[in-house]
Amino acid sequence: MTTSETKFQSRISSGVPLLSVEIAPPKGGDPAPLRAAAKRFAGKVHAIGVSDSRNGLCMSALAAAALVAAEGVEPILHIVTRDRNRIALIGECLGAQALGVRNILCTSGTHQTLGVCPPAKNVYDIDSIQLVDAIARLGKNGSAVCGEHFEAAGPFCVGAVAAPFADPQELQAMRAAKKVNAGASFLITQPVYDLERFGAWMDCMTQRGLHEKTAIVAGVQALLSADEANAVAAGRPSPRVPQALLERMAAASGAAAQRAVGIEIAVETIKQISALKGVRGFQISAEGDEDAALEIIQRSGLEA
Repeated sequence: MTTSETKFQSRISSGVPLLSVEIAPPKGGDPAPLRAAAKRFAGKVHAIGVSDSRNGLCMSALAAAALVAAEGVEPILHIVTRDRNRIALIGECLGAQALGVRNILCTSGTHQTLGVCPPAKNVYDIDSIQLVDAIARLGKNGSAVCGEHFEAAGPFCVGAVAAPFADPQELQAMRAAKKVNAGASFLITQPVYDLERFGAWMDCMTQRGLHEKTAIVAGVQALLSADEANAVAAGRPSPRVPQALLERMAAASGAAAQRAVGIEIAVETIKQISALKGVRGFQISAEGDEDAALEIIQRSGLEA
């Protein structure tokens, strides 16, 4: 069993900038797309985040993360509390460690009635804050929920999701503080479109000194068509996509032009966020368009 920090945790501890990209497991059992994606991003990012059934039924996030790790790139395994009770969640973490996956992002997950699989029953046995605490304790001293103790567990690099755009904003800053106090080494925000709102949230975070206790990673998801932008803007929970962004996308004529505008907006967003106090890095996503994600990384000067 290894007792060393993950490379991602070491970067967090050293205070240097962070860059990750988020990918979704394929809707099938073929490992080839994951292996190809890992090879494309190798050397360009510090980690690859693997979402957990965020966009519907798909391959296990744990299996996908293990495939990424096998290609020599550190994965960040996303684990949602929506679908598993505390027994399954801890078992998932121990299984992840056995497969060489020790960066874990804890999230409650979007309610299934909002898109994943509406007829499914949710679990929500524990919330994301409790999961952060459980995994942090598991990796630190082998203790876990239900009074169990494990000699060969961890260490894990535990992170959580932050919601700058949910109301009330002060409450969201308090929830973020609870996640940090529970043991979150990093926070990845929901995708940023409303820069003014995000700046106000960062002010709340820095006033609390949270940027000194955890690494705040801004989520940047490129919207590559007017239809996609409108769909995201209409989604729930509200992502707060400014009307000016929607109009700019709609003004571009044709799919190629809209994709180019979406990439340009993402690059502009990164440059503006980079000027904010307390931001340690970025997580880039482009909903399956790896070429777009790589172009955003290159044009923004973010390559690892």
